[in-house]
Amino acid sequence: MRSKIQRVIDERINPMVADHGGRIDLVDYANKTAFIRMSGGCQGCSSSKLTLQQGVERELFAALPRIERVVDVTDHESGENPYYT
Repeated sequence: MRSKIQRVIDERINPMVADHGGRIDLVDYANKTAFIRMSGGCQGCSSSKLTLQQGVERELFAALPRIERVVDVTDHESGENPYYT
């Protein structure tokens, strides 16, 4: 399941967030929950919650109905290159 999730992220989600210098990675999958980390321009971005809800969740839920929840484990308070500083 992890490889399927990462494939959806790589093929559908990362091309969208790459326009802002962002990247999404799968950290883990357990109990029908995908744990993701945002980096680059997505880390610390004021729109990261919107990206999670209308981008990441929407794409993952549509492609992989077994996923019931997506949790962002990103530390948005730190980072070297947040999009909005």
